[in-house]
Amino acid sequence: MFTKAQELLASYFGYSSFRRGQDETIKNVLDGKDTVCIMPTGGGKSICYQIPALVFEGTTLVISPLISLMKDQVDTLVQNGISATYINSSISIAEANQRIQLAKQGHYKLLYVAPERLDSMEFVDQLIDMKIPMIAIDEAHCISQWGHDFRPSYLHIHRILDYLPEKPLVLALTATATPQVRDDICNTLEINQENTIMTTFERENLSFSVIKGQDRNAYLADYIRQNQKESGIIYAATRKVVDQLYEDLMKAGVSVSKYHAGMSDIDRNEQQELFLRDEVSVMVATSAFGMGIDKSNIRYVIHYQLPKNMESYYQEAGRAGRDGLDSTCILLYSSQDVQVQRFLIDQSTGESRFSNELEKLQNMTDYCHTEQCLQSFILQYFGEEPKEDCGRCGNCTDNRESIDVTRESQMVLSCMIRTNQRFGKQMIAQVLTGSKNKKVIEFNFHTLPTYGLLSNRSVKEVSEFIEFLISDELIAVEHGTYPTLKVTEKGKEVLLGKENVLRKERVETRQIVQDHPLFEVLREVRKEIAQGEGVPPFVIFSDQTLKDMCVKMPQSDSELLTVKGIGEHKLVKYGSHFLQAVQHFIEENPNYAETIKAEVVSERKKSGKASANSHLETYEMYKQGIDLNEIAKERNLSRQTIENHLIRCYEDGMEVDWQSFVPAEYESLIETAVQNADGGLKSIKEQLPNEVSYFMIRAYLQIRE
Repeated sequence: MFTKAQELLASYFGYSSFRRGQDETIKNVLDGKDTVCIMPTGGGKSICYQIPALVFEGTTLVISPLISLMKDQVDTLVQNGISATYINSSISIAEANQRIQLAKQGHYKLLYVAPERLDSMEFVDQLIDMKIPMIAIDEAHCISQWGHDFRPSYLHIHRILDYLPEKPLVLALTATATPQVRDDICNTLEINQENTIMTTFERENLSFSVIKGQDRNAYLADYIRQNQKESGIIYAATRKVVDQLYEDLMKAGVSVSKYHAGMSDIDRNEQQELFLRDEVSVMVATSAFGMGIDKSNIRYVIHYQLPKNMESYYQEAGRAGRDGLDSTCILLYSSQDVQVQRFLIDQSTGESRFSNELEKLQNMTDYCHTEQCLQSFILQYFGEEPKEDCGRCGNCTDNRESIDVTRESQMVLSCMIRTNQRFGKQMIAQVLTGSKNKKVIEFNFHTLPTYGLLSNRSVKEVSEFIEFLISDELIAVEHGTYPTLKVTEKGKEVLLGKENVLRKERVETRQIVQDHPLFEVLREVRKEIAQGEGVPPFVIFSDQTLKDMCVKMPQSDSELLTVKGIGEHKLVKYGSHFLQAVQHFIEENPNYAETIKAEVVSERKKSGKASANSHLETYEMYKQGIDLNEIAKERNLSRQTIENHLIRCYEDGMEVDWQSFVPAEYESLIETAVQNADGGLKSIKEQLPNEVSYFMIRAYLQIRE
């Protein structure tokens, strides 16, 4: 049966092998064992029940609390040639009844329903007439009262298992479960703990960072500007903050949607669809957004405010990079957010869960202050002992210089004492910068010894520095009618000269990915097809599939089938569109295409896989003054590959002397060809003698810019 499962994976989903944990889970299920599967977001949980559903006779029932997930997954399954449907509140009673009748006739391999449907005995009676070999329970942590998203309706699931004439197999799946929650799931569903399959919680394509003591609005604006072509989610704790961020980003010209529970269903759905279909690049939302969103090409998730617990954070952050490509998860920390979350817990949590929620909030705060590997911190929280540090999170890669800011810290703390610790950071910043603000003068603060001590800085810079001191726990924020600053015990030690204060240089934003020029072409083809079929672009092909297409540059059906994520059904349906786009790109960029293919082949011969830093090795030799032909010979690469390395380095911001690659006698010839060209590089090259290479043309165009 497992051989059959592997064949189905290749045929319908276009993958040659299962991911870690998928194979073990599927074998367990095919062996007839009730199973709990714990796998991180983006780890491929859905395959664990979709493949067995194709193997088994009958209709697999998938219980999910998420309407958006049902629709996305059914859309994707149908695109792959698999019969599936859903029944939820988004369809009419007549439509629901029609789908039930079709399910009874065996028309569907998978039927998605919300757990609340199982509360209705009328609906459960309908299930008796279906052949149901398996029930898959998604978001199974909702069963546990100790989980971060407990839903009482989940406790009723086990009742139907005994009610059905033939007891189906049970597969419970979740992305976030502490040991306590795992025990709860097994006990409630009566699953042997030995049949719990848990992969590592680590997401190897995600890099985590915490940004403290910086102006988060400025950081956010710069980050989005650097990554404007990429899809990202910005999470905030309250509707008010979501609305404000949305307005600010709109004014800045960012293509943005928003989502929170205060909006109407129609507005929320419209905004969500814009994001899913890549018509806007940024979604600003509360935690109400994202559960079950199957959008695979989200490149970054930024938490503008502190989440209430690690389960919520890891689940929300895990929505980045579901396609396996490198993605970023950033938390913008402010100590004031702890008080916001404390208030929300006070308002919404019953007495029995109050202390548990506060403990979770403290764990989240500890995460923001730890100096250990952030990925390791997360793994330990979920009961997994990391083998080694991840080497890619903000803490692991932090090589910034530490600057002694003890003197400036003492100035701030002294100013707070002299103003009787009755004011917020704005007033303290105004006094220290020597502001002539009306209130500063009214309170006679312009006569204080600390007035104007930091007059060489702006109010904004000093406010940001105060935020750093808050995050470093030298200053506490007391919330009342207005937030006021208080010197902590740790701050007093600094004020007395017993402790020094070191501050890292500010964190600079960076671009997440440097895209292959073909990628944008393929993305446009995908978008056009998606619009024609009325589905989100990622349902057609994931970004990972497009990136693999860029590397392999397939020129036939058989070559296209070697691309990750392309099965026979999608080959027939979409193959010609993408092959045509690749062929056109190769014709327009023959030098670039051959270089990429040559590099892939050469690197595979040497090591079995391409070196991610190969271009940097070339650049190091170039900076030493070594001739490009000599570099190619020494590195056992083609001259074209070496030339392409330099182009990539230049695009990454490194200096290249283009003039040295364009002999003076050819400059006027190339200029004339550029003026007369009616297309890309190919039309320029056709006007020039053979000794003028594509690289020489590229170099000249860089000089010309």
